[in-house]
This record gives sequence, structure tokens and C-alpha cells, in this order.
Amino acid sequence: MRITTHSTTADFDAALPAQRRRPARRPPTGEDPLLRAAYRLCLRTTQVHDPGIFALIQLMPAVLRPPCWALWAAASVLDDLADQRDAQQAEREARVQAWTQALQCDLAAGTSTDPVRRALVDTALRWHLDLSSLQGAVTSTLDDVNDRRFADWAEWRAWCEALVPWVDQVRHLFEQAGAPMTLRLDRQQDYKRFIDGAQLTDILTDLSADLTQGLLLLPQEALDAFPGAEDDLRQGSWSPATAALVRELTGLARRWVTRPAMTRGMHPGAATVLDTAACLMRAQLDAVDAAGHTLLQRAPRPSLVTRTRILVPARLRSGLAWSLTPLTAAGPRQPAVTVREPSPAADDANLRPPPAHLDGARPPRIAADRMPAHVAVIMDGNGRWAEQRGLPRPEGHRAGNAAAHEMVYGALEIGLRHLTLYAFSTENWKRDTEEITTILEAIRRDLDEGPIRNLDVRQRWLGHPDKLPAELVQALLREERRTRNRTGLTLTVCINYGGRDEITRTAAALAQATRAGAIDPHLIGEDDFARHLPHPDMPDVDLLWRTGNEQRTSNFLPWHTTYAELYFTPDHWPDVDRRDLWQAITEYSRRQRRHGGATHGMRGRS
Repeated sequence: MRITTHSTTADFDAALPAQRRRPARRPPTGEDPLLRAAYRLCLRTTQVHDPGIFALIQLMPAVLRPPCWALWAAASVLDDLADQRDAQQAEREARVQAWTQALQCDLAAGTSTDPVRRALVDTALRWHLDLSSLQGAVTSTLDDVNDRRFADWAEWRAWCEALVPWVDQVRHLFEQAGAPMTLRLDRQQDYKRFIDGAQLTDILTDLSADLTQGLLLLPQEALDAFPGAEDDLRQGSWSPATAALVRELTGLARRWVTRPAMTRGMHPGAATVLDTAACLMRAQLDAVDAAGHTLLQRAPRPSLVTRTRILVPARLRSGLAWSLTPLTAAGPRQPAVTVREPSPAADDANLRPPPAHLDGARPPRIAADRMPAHVAVIMDGNGRWAEQRGLPRPEGHRAGNAAAHEMVYGALEIGLRHLTLYAFSTENWKRDTEEITTILEAIRRDLDEGPIRNLDVRQRWLGHPDKLPAELVQALLREERRTRNRTGLTLTVCINYGGRDEITRTAAALAQATRAGAIDPHLIGEDDFARHLPHPDMPDVDLLWRTGNEQRTSNFLPWHTTYAELYFTPDHWPDVDRRDLWQAITEYSRRQRRHGGATHGMRGRS
């Protein structure tokens, strides 16, 4: 999405934070000429590198434009370093790492000799941004240096998620300014598809430039659906297969970027920015469709008339919306901000093994073909544990937190791949307010400073955001992004989760896909349903374990536990530790798994 637009010095002066445009006075925020020049360079870099993004930034309130220029200029610099084809791969990777390492030092110093980093450091300190969330995005940039290839749409979408941290920084700016860009947390799937649509639009637009560099950033799954299209594209040949592939992909991108529900209830200024982005991308996709064989020769662009028809009304709407909104200018600069080392190697270097059991217990040896791939646990009995000791029920949940840590330690030690914990159900809202607050606050605190942050654990959340505190939801999403590249245990925590609710929402998503023409309703199968689950890559549960002397599944993972082995124990949750997990896995290893088949020839006990 690239749109030619123009900027004036007056626009820039109006946009700088707290700038009063009184020539005789020094700006109240104390910007020096070098800093102002740095922001101007970021403006020009954004405008040249991605005019579409620049046009959208112009729809934002004036106080937010300079920090957005700084963020996108930094992203552009990293992209350029990764794409410098005059250098060898190792050298390009080293340049990306050197730039990000220098940023870490500059943040500690509070300034930089590099103009783009100078503006980015000022933005981070002034607007209280935590740039450590950009680690995954930089990791993806390093992967791009290595000419990434994608086997299927799932791998491709994981790559697209690298854009999310940059967008989240902009959302944080809106929140700091007092105009939250609330992306309806119950429509996170729409948000992700919108990002996917933006990436696919850019790939189709830049197809000619990428092909000259030997890049084809489309999943093999999409290419294989049109035999001959991949070879024709790599040879620069426009064929019926190529045309059909492009037509299919532009249609897919249109569906992804058309997400009207995403902006419902949002501030009208922020909604205008996102709605305009969707309009510009659809116009760009129209240009891709109309390009025909010239798509392989140059990047298509919408006409000036089309761009004007979209941008002029958007400017009027956004201008009116922001004029009626009292906004907060940038706050005082913070003394220091830290950023995590962005390279995967440095991140892995910070990982540590789980602490040993206090009694020195070690996990049993379980044959690989007897190990469950996925264990799900209903952590029951916290409140009763506290009542038996004359304590308030919330104290039981605090004690249960230590048991949850023990499960993670034990899962890592025995080599379990997937562990899912039922932390808070949709039915738990019926409990006492103090108990609910204790449970949710303990989860949030664990995300911020808990002992599993530096373990080789990929953290995920399964549940619905309704009623949950916004800061908890943001912390859950932050940890998903921060740990997404870890390869040890995948820990899924179910918070505000209900199994029937999950199935209902999945059915609704499947119905939407059918209505959009993506699926033939007469050919829907179990795989189609599974692909529309919140975490389609979550494997079926092999072992479902419940503590607390209760023997029911309580609306927990009904789709995934169809063939799970059930295991119930009497101890309340705070009384268990990793040895109980190992015992549960040992018991599983002795059971006979039939899955509806005959017993003859099956291993295990009869």
C-alpha cells in the first residue's frame, strides 16, 4: 500500500509535540536543532519508504505524527539493512544486529549520534514506550535476511505477526494521548486477518521487485494450488496459471482487510485511520488486478483520482474527530528505557533450566512412544484447601500459584511438549469479587515478574477477553508475542474459557468463512472446523488430569479431549508438585490406547 502524498513545513511544525510555533521562544519540551532535524529525517524516510503509511499517519492527531514517523523510519532502516543485496547474508545480518545493539546503548544513554535512533530514543523516553516488545519483529527481520520460505499459510501468518509489535506501539501512543485505539479484544481474529491482508497486499504489489531478488514470499500451499504458477513467476512469465493465482490472492486479501466489526465502538478518529487503510488497500488490490502482465515488470499504483477520492474525505473526518477530542501531549522524558537484545541467540542465552526439586527428585524415564504429547490439567481445590486451614479462599489461589510453577518445571524436566492449565472458567465469574480479583491479579503479576519468564516456555492464552481487565489481556498478548519463537514447552493457560463458548464461536467463524466463499458448505469436515479454532495447531489432549477429588470435565476443552485418558486425584491443587505430574504421566504410559480399535496387537495392559 503506497500512496503519493505531500507534506509541508507547516504540517511538520504543527505536529511536533508541544511545539507552540512562536519563533521567539524555545520550545517548552527543549527540543534542540539536532533532534528536530532527526524527526524531519524520519518524516522524509517514512514518506519515501512507505507513502501509504505516511498518508495514514497524516490522519492521526498532530501530536502523534512525529513519534509514528520515528517508529516507521526505524522499521524502514531495519528493512533496508536486511535487503541490501550488495552485501553477503552474514554481513547483512550483522548490520541488523549492530543497529539494534546500538539502540540498546542509545536508550541507556538517552540519545544517539544516529538521527533515526535519536528520534526513536526521544519517542520512547517521552511517550514511555517499552521497545522490548519489538524483539520478535527484529527477529523476523533477521529471518528475512535468510530468504524465508513458507510451507503453508500457518508459517506465513506467523511471519506476518512480526508487524504486530510495531502496530502495538502505535496503539500505545494513542492510549498515552487519551484516544485509545481499542481494537475490540473480542475480535482479535479480525485484527490478525487485517494484518495478514496488509502483508499480502504489499507482497502482491512488490512482486516484480521481489522476483528480481529471487524472493517469492508466498506460501508453498498457495503456489501448489496452481500448478506451473511458481515456475512461471520465477521465470518472469505471465501465464494463465499465474493470472489465476494472482486473482485468487487478491480476492483473499480483500476479504482479510474488510473487517468492519474491528472498528465498532472505537474513537471515530482512530476508526477513520483503520477504515482508510482498508480502503487504500482495496484500491491497491484493484490496481494489482488491473495490471495484468505488467505486474511482473513494475509495481502497480492506484490512480491519483482514486487516492484523492479516499484521502480527502478521510482527512476531513479525522480532522473533525480530533478537533473535538481533548488530547494529552507527550509527558516528561523518563530517565532510562531498556530494550531486550533482539537476536534469537541472545534471547536463548538468557534462558535457564527449571530449578531442581527441593528433595532432589528426578523425572521417571518414559519411552517416547508412551509419552503423552499434550497434558491438560483442571487445577481444582484451591478454595477448599484454604478453608480447611481456616484461611480466606483467596489465600488458596495464591498457594496454588506455586503448584502451577511446579507443573511447568516438571513438564520441562520430563520433556512434555504441551501443557494446558485451566486457570479461570467462564463460570468462575459467579464467585466472590475478592476471590476473582485475587486470581486475575496473581496471573497478571506472574506474567510481569513470574519465575517462568526466563524458561524455555512458549506461553499462550486461550479464552475470551470479555470482562477481563484490559491490562491483563495486554499482558497475555505481550507474552504470546515475546515467547513465540521458543521451542521447549508450549504452555497454554485458559482464562475466562468455556468449552461450549469456544465451539460456538468456532462455528460462527466457520459460517463466516462459508459465507465469504472460502469453504464449500457441502464439503465441511472436521479439519475445516479445527482450522477455525482459536489455536488450530493445538494437538488433541492425551491426558486430562483433575485434582480436588472431583470427577467431571467442567466444560474444559471438549473438542480436544474427545479421546483423552481421564485421571482424577484426591489432593487439592496447592498440595501437588511436579512429582504428581510425573505420576500422572507414568499412569498414562501404562494405559491401553485404542481410539475405537480392537485390542489385538495393541501394546499396554489388557
